[in-house]
Amino acid sequence: MSEQNKAGLPFIKMHGLGNDFVVIDLRGGLDAPAPELVARIADRHRGVGFDQMATIQGDADGAADARLVFWNADGSRSGACGNATRCIARLLMDELGADRLALRTDHTVLQAEDVGAGLTRVNMGAPVLDWRAIPLARDVDIDHLPITGDPVATGMGNPHMTFFVPDAGLVDLERFGPLHEHHPLYPERTNVEVVQVLSPDQIILRIWERGTGVTLASGSCSCAAVVAAARRGLTGRRVTVNVPGGRLLIDWREDGVWMEGPTAEVFRGTLTPAWLADG
Repeated sequence: MSEQNKAGLPFIKMHGLGNDFVVIDLRGGLDAPAPELVARIADRHRGVGFDQMATIQGDADGAADARLVFWNADGSRSGACGNATRCIARLLMDELGADRLALRTDHTVLQAEDVGAGLTRVNMGAPVLDWRAIPLARDVDIDHLPITGDPVATGMGNPHMTFFVPDAGLVDLERFGPLHEHHPLYPERTNVEVVQVLSPDQIILRIWERGTGVTLASGSCSCAAVVAAARRGLTGRRVTVNVPGGRLLIDWREDGVWMEGPTAEVFRGTLTPAWLADG
């Protein structure tokens, strides 16, 4: 355990539509957690529990208001996490007394804004539609992958595989998700989305996130699902996404894919020095 963390490790628990996060603010000089510690904190029985973890750092060149780094529950890094970005945007806008700000991620610099009524909107950037950058293992038609079920590949700072089905509720996601997360076409694994189209402006979405499992919501998965549906001609580009945890509004514009929805800060706490040392 580092000298900085001997007094314990403070954290904030947040969620967006039940997609829950542990947020650690490193701007005061705390050390970033090692992957092994991330996985311990993710344990819902012996730690805190989360779908993803995010850390807040200062932005090195000052072009953004902060830099965010994301981890999955297994301790692996994630390039993007839309709901965590919205949650932290709300946290920092309240802290700064601002109604908009910029957040740097491994993927890009994301613009966030307060839209009133307790809702926060984030531009998740342009979707990645080149097979090399998603990334895929070889050159294939990303709108019709050579996989049973005819899924679509999209990048939203992390890789996605989107299936369209008649009834999303009938899919055994606990089996279906890991089977496709590790598909050899995806060298970095993939998030898996199962989509039921209700109308040109509304879908039902169920989610398996790589390194985490089934989640109640996911911002990047919602964005990828709408991009995939629009490219297939199944929906327009402004779509309400119904996830088990609630609803997100996704709007694929010329300047990127905007995601809008509620956020919640649940509690603040401190991981004790004894617990940190036990690992």
